[in-house]
Amino acid sequence: MERALAVGDPAPDFDLPAGAGARVRLSDFKGRKVVLYFYPKDDTEACTAEAVAFNGLRTKFRAAGAEIVGVSPDTLASHGTFTTKHKLALILAADEGGTTIRSYGVWREKQMFGRKFMGVERTTLLIGGDGKIARIWRKVRTPGHAEEVLEAARALGG
Repeated sequence: MERALAVGDPAPDFDLPAGAGARVRLSDFKGRKVVLYFYPKDDTEACTAEAVAFNGLRTKFRAAGAEIVGVSPDTLASHGTFTTKHKLALILAADEGGTTIRSYGVWREKQMFGRKFMGVERTTLLIGGDGKIARIWRKVRTPGHAEEVLEAARALGG
């Protein structure tokens, strides 16, 4: 298993599909803060609550100089349905092969109803304009999370 990323580490670049013919790369945001959040599955209760919360605060994140990018192993078609259904204006990247999910160390053993399985551990990273990880939230609980990340983005400055 890869070493988990830590605060101060350079954030690994990625290149993922994020819409009809569009791609998103961390390097696209050089000099700007990025809120990179990993979530398990489109249109599930907690993932929807998290996406809707980030979406509702997106103008405040932009005012704080931060862009929001969500990543899950779902397909672009699934992201399209999800964004339309919940009127999301977020960048959602499809990491069907899990390369980026693994490079960020969020592909973990999970347990539900006594069953162990591998999946995405809900994780948010705040990446500074210098490309380094400024904050990491692991095993995120969605209530109040987007607001906490916004405050951290504001506090990070430049």
